[in-house]
Amino acid sequence: MQLRQDAGLDELRQRVRDLAARHAPPRQARTGVRAPEAEDIPALRKWTGLLFAEQLLGVNWPVEFGGLAEPHPLHESVVLTELVRAGAPGPVGGGLLAAAAIISSGTAAQKEYFLPRIRSGEHIWCQLFSEPDAGSDLANLRTRARQDGDEFVVDGQKVWTTNGQHADWGYLLARTDSEAPKHAGITAFALDMTTPGVTVRPLREITGTSDFNEVFFDGVRIPAERVIGEVNQGWAVTTASLAQERAGAGGGASLFAALDRLVRLAGDTDRDGVPAIDCDDIRQTIGRLATEVHVNALVSAFGESRLLHGTGDVADAPASKIMFSEVNLGLHEFGFGLQGQDGIRVEGDPEVADDGWWQDGFLYARAFTIAGGTNEVLRNMIAERALGLPRG
Repeated sequence: MQLRQDAGLDELRQRVRDLAARHAPPRQARTGVRAPEAEDIPALRKWTGLLFAEQLLGVNWPVEFGGLAEPHPLHESVVLTELVRAGAPGPVGGGLLAAAAIISSGTAAQKEYFLPRIRSGEHIWCQLFSEPDAGSDLANLRTRARQDGDEFVVDGQKVWTTNGQHADWGYLLARTDSEAPKHAGITAFALDMTTPGVTVRPLREITGTSDFNEVFFDGVRIPAERVIGEVNQGWAVTTASLAQERAGAGGGASLFAALDRLVRLAGDTDRDGVPAIDCDDIRQTIGRLATEVHVNALVSAFGESRLLHGTGDVADAPASKIMFSEVNLGLHEFGFGLQGQDGIRVEGDPEVADDGWWQDGFLYARAFTIAGGTNEVLRNMIAERALGLPRG
């Protein structure tokens, strides 16, 4: 794969920067760490709609639903990267993943109904995949969907549902055939989150906010017309979405932003009367971390390019996700530790660096080694499926 400058992408980057400067809703200093609150949602809906209206997102969708005839394969990746660099929020919720499933496997009626509402920001989606005993090994899910005439009745529980408390719709996976092998017998549904029997319980995190939720289903009835794809074929419908989630986690824009903050922090931090940035050991560590950030970007771009061109390997997305999460953890651990005893200062303290951004980042960073598949499970996946190594 050749990486080269592209004038068209440079123009796109500038468009994103200009739009973010003019219209992006304000964010807290802890970009990418603190979850949105209920009062943030109306502005985020409007912002999401603007990103689609400006043809910054959804360019790979069918033209009749607002896509471009010949989009650049890296268009959406560049947009999301520039939003992070600009300190602007991305689209709210999981609409992009839901849309990918609907476009590839949904009915004409589902496309006509859902895609325009995702584009406008009217519908916020959440991903109802993980369960208490089925996270990285998603095929172990136990939430049941029993067909009853022209409806399915759902009972069970999901967990780690991002933005579930704000979502209008959920992209749900449930087991519809308990006798089938675990990767079969799973069906994908579009679930109206206001349906009777759906209970959302936010999980308060160590950062003090609630990004994740538990979701309970007690006799929830879903019309059969909201099955995405074929009954019992939900695993195939979802595989591409999982690949996008794991590959996208390694995009690296947030790492570059954290690296910039780290350099500034080292310049502002006193170490025995001199700026920490002037100390050889600090410079060497920052240099190593900078190298890892750039290598991560190349690994991610390589995997994304292969995914877009249909030449991907089973190891690409897991490798990208593993590397991103571990480089991210290293950056935040070093930035937190660089502050010494000042690291225990908290939000609101006039002496705390970046209004507590490093403290929140340190507390949150390890979650990325778990979300989207734990790094341990993903390493096993690479070993078994890509390298052909035996279990044990």
